[in-house]
Amino acid sequence: MRDDADKLFAAAEADFARYELVKDIIDECIDLSLNYRQSGHPGGSRSKVHMMLALLLSGAMRWDVLRPWRRFGDRFVLSAGHTVPLVYATLAVLNEAMRARYEATGDPAFAFPDDGRWALTWEWLLRLRRHGGLPGHAEMEGRTLFLKFNTGPSGHGMPPAAGEALALKMAGAGDVKVFVFEGEGGLTPGSAHETKNTAWGLGLDNLVFMVDWNDFGIDSRPASSVIHGTPEDWFAPYGWRTLGTEHGMEWGPVTRTVLDAVTDGDAPTMAWFRTVKGRGYGKVDAASHGTPWPMNSPEFWTVRKEFMARHGVTYHGVDAPVASGAAAQEQAAANLAVAIGVLRRDTDLVTWLSGRLAAAAASVPSSDGFLGDGAVFRDRRFFDVAEYPSSMWKKPGEVAPNRAALGTWGAYVNSLALRDYGRPLFVAASADLAESTNIAGFAKPFEDRPGSGWFSRTTNPAGALLPTEITEFTNAGLMAGLATVNLAEDPFTDFDGFWGACSTYGSFSYLKYGPMRLFSQLAQDCELQVGKLLWVAGHSGPETAEDSRTHFGIFEIGVTQLFPSGHVIDLHPWEHNEVPVLLAAAFSLDVPIVALHLTRPPVEIPDRAALGIPPFYEAARGAYLIRDFQPGLPRGGTVYVRGTMPTRNLVSVLPALDSLGLNVRIVAALSPQLFARQPASYRSSVLGPGARTDAMVITNGAFKLMADWADGPLVREYSLSPDFDDRWRTGGSVDEVIAEARLAPSDIVAAIERFALDRAERLSRLRAELTD
Repeated sequence: MRDDADKLFAAAEADFARYELVKDIIDECIDLSLNYRQSGHPGGSRSKVHMMLALLLSGAMRWDVLRPWRRFGDRFVLSAGHTVPLVYATLAVLNEAMRARYEATGDPAFAFPDDGRWALTWEWLLRLRRHGGLPGHAEMEGRTLFLKFNTGPSGHGMPPAAGEALALKMAGAGDVKVFVFEGEGGLTPGSAHETKNTAWGLGLDNLVFMVDWNDFGIDSRPASSVIHGTPEDWFAPYGWRTLGTEHGMEWGPVTRTVLDAVTDGDAPTMAWFRTVKGRGYGKVDAASHGTPWPMNSPEFWTVRKEFMARHGVTYHGVDAPVASGAAAQEQAAANLAVAIGVLRRDTDLVTWLSGRLAAAAASVPSSDGFLGDGAVFRDRRFFDVAEYPSSMWKKPGEVAPNRAALGTWGAYVNSLALRDYGRPLFVAASADLAESTNIAGFAKPFEDRPGSGWFSRTTNPAGALLPTEITEFTNAGLMAGLATVNLAEDPFTDFDGFWGACSTYGSFSYLKYGPMRLFSQLAQDCELQVGKLLWVAGHSGPETAEDSRTHFGIFEIGVTQLFPSGHVIDLHPWEHNEVPVLLAAAFSLDVPIVALHLTRPPVEIPDRAALGIPPFYEAARGAYLIRDFQPGLPRGGTVYVRGTMPTRNLVSVLPALDSLGLNVRIVAALSPQLFARQPASYRSSVLGPGARTDAMVITNGAFKLMADWADGPLVREYSLSPDFDDRWRTGGSVDEVIAEARLAPSDIVAAIERFALDRAERLSRLRAELTD
């Protein structure tokens, strides 16, 4: 429960003159840093200063400026990530108060931890938008761990904020708030609609949006000329609690609204503040959005002279010609020191401000929630496939879709975590496709172990399967935000939170890419440990034939490869029993995202022993030999096969290939990332010399998506893929579309025969190309 708003307001009201002085210094730091860098966004940064200071200093937000990683501190997400100069300037001023207090008293309560490694001080404002300095949009790392997600792309910050609020509530820490700053322009993307629905449906009463309502974005026309209504109209119909003030640049109304927003409610809250974009900057509305005044221009100095007159200080180089190079940096540093000096010279202000920040830190609970110590993530039973029960596997001759195995594995790992740790390992969401994509298994029982069931905000808030609607983008952002919440006692070395899983059709995978991209960046550079995400691309490939080409993914699944190498593990199982093996192998590694590509049709489980194919446990290696070259016979090259129907059809014609005397090596290409982690000896035993160029592929995806396995001037000429003619496939039965894609058994035999018999000519052509 939060302190009484009336009591906090009365305490804050007595200090509004100090708020104003701190605001004045922050404004100057925004302007001075943008003047020096000549890049950034002054308008929205200026208009949010009242909101920001009221939130941070009034007691509304429980946070620690020195240790922003504290696990039960409130979270701050700058959804309007372009206004990050606001955050930089604010942190610089607040940290200066702590530094000055420590220098004056030696009291360790005000000392920067780790020799200032995490402190954003005013000197860093000189590194705004510079390599190795402060990023141009909000990022959660280093000196900006106060920010709790990487934001900036419009609409991308809201779903992760909801995911953080969800994780906190599911961990029993629902009194920890998540504050989100956004403007009305950022509320126009579709993710805003999705997030508002989702947040209400999940009962996220710890989620607080604060909307800077200034009516302008980048273009010159007002937002109100194309967007109907007011913030009340934009949120109240979604079941949110709404409040606001027409006086968003006055301390009394702003602070009152902020404090009322954090009082306990039974729904998400939106507080709006009517402001002027570019307040006090010398230009307003759209003109102030992303273009600072030219360096040391008369307009720039006009506002500086007002500050000088108010505070009796003098800047360097006033009205003088523009400095350049080192002189420009020296002048910028000197002038920032002048602005900061207005704080440092005022002992009373330093004492008050540092005291307020210390009080805010003291308000952060030392314990909350029930997750434990993160031991669930160190339990190797989840990944030890040799110890999985026999009910995990299908027997040879049985018929099952590979997607069914996701449900079985999900039920196994989550029910085990629930029984032994009192919490699920994964929280899952789908686009109204939970059963269809089999992600519903994460909520189901396994043998005699109960599952957590469907989440309900009223009757089952511990359910691991979220009742999300057709919100692919927001589902991905929701899970990304959830996975960043780390409640470990030492979040730098351990993780204690939730892993996330989300699913949709493979053809719609691009709808999830934006949040996944930002999560990957955050996981790469954030010093705090984060969780993992399972990205399920269900119903992939032409195997989803009956739904036709609008719904089966051939090219679209390639978005899971649009990451730096090693950031995502792609899994392309052929049949049911490979799915748990691949998942266990992938999640046992320190990789933030696992992309699982599943198909719809049931296929017969092969008798691997009878066919001479390695056991399905070998799938953990990412690739294995279905057939190796026969010794003593002319070799025909290497065939890479991926996907359910291509592999199933190829396996069915192995006897035909033998009868034709076609001596080719056949590689099941399941996961290039897992394969790359195998010992060199194994990799060379599977591929061998020249296997990338003396090769063909047979795949249910676009040819270009097999580049990790085979590439070269002649590979496509001999390969089989649904995009063989650079046209979209159509629809029909599975057999009809597979035939149209030229992936039927007869197509495979003919293609491999041509490939093998042409080898001498093919190699001659390759040599000629290399010689030329």
